[in-house]
This record gives sequence, C-alpha cells and structure tokens, in this order.
Amino acid sequence: MRIDAHHHVWRVARGDYGWLTPDLGPIHRDFGMDDLAPFLARHGIAGTILVQAAPTEAETAFLLETAEAHPAVLGVVGWTDFEAQDAGAAVARLAGSSLLVGLRPMVQDIPDDGWLASPRITPALAATEAQGLVFDALVLPRHLRHLIGVADRHPGLPIVLDHGAKPRIAEGLLDPWRDDLRALARRPNVTCKLSGLVTEAGAGWTVERLRPYVQEILDCFGPGRVLWGSDWPVVDLAGGYDRWAEAADALLAGLPAADRAAILGGNAARIYLAKRGRTPC
Repeated sequence: MRIDAHHHVWRVARGDYGWLTPDLGPIHRDFGMDDLAPFLARHGIAGTILVQAAPTEAETAFLLETAEAHPAVLGVVGWTDFEAQDAGAAVARLAGSSLLVGLRPMVQDIPDDGWLASPRITPALAATEAQGLVFDALVLPRHLRHLIGVADRHPGLPIVLDHGAKPRIAEGLLDPWRDDLRALARRPNVTCKLSGLVTEAGAGWTVERLRPYVQEILDCFGPGRVLWGSDWPVVDLAGGYDRWAEAADALLAGLPAADRAAILGGNAARIYLAKRGRTPC
C-alpha cells in the first residue's frame, strides 16, 4: 500500500497561517482533499498522513475534522504548545482522537535556535512518547545537533525528521548537513522523510541535482527508516506533485522492490499507525 506521509490542507480565511502570504502566489489559496484526490489516484496512493501548517490547536481540530470526513487520511500530525504549563495534559487530550498520530512544533520558525534543548519542553516530549505519538521535527540543518540531544534524552520517542532537515541543495552544499545527519541517524529512534527536497533545490531542479542528497538520506537511515511524502501543496512551488512523485520513483528505481515498498508506504504505516492501533486498510 502506498502512503503519502506528508501533506497539508488549509483554508486561508482561517487566519492562523502566518507564513502563508500572498507572495507565495500558487499556494496562497484554499487546498482541500478534493484537490488532492486526482494525484492520489494517478499515483496509486491509498492513504495519507495530514500534517499541521499552523501553530494552533484550532488548526489541529480542523485537520482532525478533515480526517474524519475523508477515509484516505489515515492519521494527523497536529500541534500543541510544548512550552505550556499544562502541555502534558494537552497532549493527552489531543491523543484522545485515534486519528492523531503525531505532534509537530514548528521549530524552524522559533527564534531560539537552542529551543530543542530547553527543559521547558521536556514534559511535552515525555507526554508525546507516553501517548504513543510521533514527534515530527520541522528543523533546519542548524538544529540537527540539538535534535540529537532530544533523541538521546528520549530514546523511546519516535522522531521523524521532516524534509531531511532542508539541506541547502540550491547552493550545492552537503556539509555540515551531511555530518550532522549521519550523527543523528545513529540514533535508532529517528527516521527521515524523503519530502520537501525540491523546494530546497531551486528553479530548474533535476533528478541529478537531488540525487546526492537522496542518496545520503538512504545511506544514513537505510530503507527501513525513510518515508516518502509529497509536501503538497507546498510542492507546487517547485514543479508540483506529479513531477516530484516521478522524480522520487526514478531516484528509488535501483532499490529492491521490498525496499521501495517500505519507503513508499510500509514505513509510514509502521511508524505512524501501529502504535495508535490504526491500520492502513
């Protein structure tokens, strides 16, 4: 079963997408599951993981409502305030929905680069683990060393690295991202999404421009710890769903069929759904 492990939906009028400004042209409009459906059908994708795009519990409620109305959504990665005094209780409350499979603070937008090392978020991380949820890490290369600390302090917490930590592909830079990624990958509780890379690759990206970064992710994590995702509709800024799906197929073509199946669906089912008692069917 093929699963898109990372996509969004949004309604601009909801008003809590601070990053979604008119200068983002093609994606500054509403996107819903009906817009996504043709892509899922075209690429044989039977289920998805719907990921938060706004730092509010109101948006998480909107995503859970969307998931309840659309069986293709197998799980939701939501948001709560990890620094709130009642963060543990908030995590438990949100986990009351079996559709919630993970939580994602938007670390890349937090001014303090050392936020992941703050003891203020320890109760929320512990509650995330206790509830059988995944911690989705939306980080940049400069955050990787702090994420290593989170993985070491919470070895039972499943951590999914979004978008490979957004390496600087357009500039052709591999280091220090490569060294830090290798260090992070030595932590067995960390997995990595093969998503969001084309938006980091710049205009006119090619499969060959992506290849060294994709290969590094595969070498670091192995086929059992990599998950494919579209990052739709953000991917519309860099060629769209079809082009990225076709590029990913080309980049994974040399792998055995079982490894491709794991990356394209099996790993997402295991990491996001199994602990929550959910199945892809």
